[in-house]
Amino acid sequence: MKSALYPGSFDPLTYGHLDVAERASKLAETLIIGVATNPLKEPIFTIDERLEMVKNATGHLPNVRVEKLDGLLVNFAKKIGAPTIIRGLRAVSDFDYEFQMALTNRNLSQEIDTIFLVTSPEYSFLSSTMIKQIAQLGGDISPFVPGEVASKVKEKFTDEN
Repeated sequence: MKSALYPGSFDPLTYGHLDVAERASKLAETLIIGVATNPLKEPIFTIDERLEMVKNATGHLPNVRVEKLDGLLVNFAKKIGAPTIIRGLRAVSDFDYEFQMALTNRNLSQEIDTIFLVTSPEYSFLSSTMIKQIAQLGGDISPFVPGEVASKVKEKFTDEN
């Protein structure tokens, strides 16, 4: 596959996200990680902060580009020339939502396909929401996120108090 798009809000980036990115980078000549703003979520990091963290965490992957994802996902995929969207699945509950999104995207653009990658078992329980909750309550998130991300999350919640 020539190019693929791995979209997400990555607020914050977890080892589960990184697992999917590393594996997806082996499937595509070029993997574009699209860092998006989800209007249904209240992010703790700005788009620029998330872009920087994702770039730093994926710097070891030579065929990966990180870009700000604006607008409708299928339109962005067309704009960057990525006919394939990569989505990670942790559990059956993820599949229900992701299946609906894949069908909707396919309906909006027949030339865009979605591929699901099942997250490695050691990361199947991780979610950015859970990471934020642990950090907010003073817990150690270092086993779940890259070091730079853990520091920045801790800093955000320290600044809050």
